[in-house]
Amino acid sequence: MRRAEEKDTEEIFGLAREFALSFRPQRSAFDAAFPLLLENPDALVLVAVVGGDVRGYLLGYVHLTLFANGHVAWVEEAMTQHGFRRRGLGRALLEEFETWARSRDAGYIALATRRAPEFYQALQYESAGTYYRKVLKPGVATSGGPPGPLTT
Repeated sequence: MRRAEEKDTEEIFGLAREFALSFRPQRSAFDAAFPLLLENPDALVLVAVVGGDVRGYLLGYVHLTLFANGHVAWVEEAMTQHGFRRRGLGRALLEEFETWARSRDAGYIALATRRAPEFYQALQYESAGTYYRKVLKPGVATSGGPPGPLTT
């Protein structure tokens, strides 16, 4: 488990394409966003590496809130590659993100998913709400539902 680096671009893009259900990642947008995410002090991109290859990633943020009396953390994207699930990679990604979020004084971590409820419950995550969204760019969404972080 480590922070993502520029050299991980190709592998993370491939995983993002596998991950995306609601949106189809476009290479030009990915290439513009990835370096900015790596430099953003409020964002964390982690990779799970097996045998020298990136087999999973997590993108999360810490941000200030008014209702929670300070910082909270949000897992935006997290996934492990098909064929490498159920090997502890997802758990390791989330645990590393939790450590980072604690270091940033986050009060809690949240995420939106319809996948792997048993996985999250085993890590002591609770179901806490309903996810709503409104697509602002026509033609961007390809199906109706939130992407599912961490398919383990």
